[in-house]
Amino acid sequence: MKSLKELDEIRNRALDTVGLRKDRSSGARVVVGMGTCGIASGARGILLAFVEEARLRNITDMTVVQTGCIGACRLEPMAEVFMPGYEKVTYVSLTPDKVKKIISEHIINNKIVDDYTIGSAMGNL
Repeated sequence: MKSLKELDEIRNRALDTVGLRKDRSSGARVVVGMGTCGIASGARGILLAFVEEARLRNITDMTVVQTGCIGACRLEPMAEVFMPGYEKVTYVSLTPDKVKKIISEHIINNKIVDDYTIGSAMGNL
């Protein structure tokens, strides 16, 4: 490496490879909270459920990644869904069956599953 430009080119190639650019124009990005609270609540199984359901449905334009604590520990396991051109949607108290519905409704048909969102959970306080 001889210049900052070369370093930027390497970084851009790496980001393109993993598909995590914020300016994606297609496909969904699912971010599963994997802080200690999430893991204790079953987030590892939720992450695997997203990956497996995408594989079963042959969805190739969806990335599933993990992050630390999303911030509402009592609502774990949680995942955020980012669709190009829309605000993120935070889903809470997830189960593998809920993941299937989120992929079917939100990821494939672009219809938010309101009953599973953080807004719905907070409205039930």
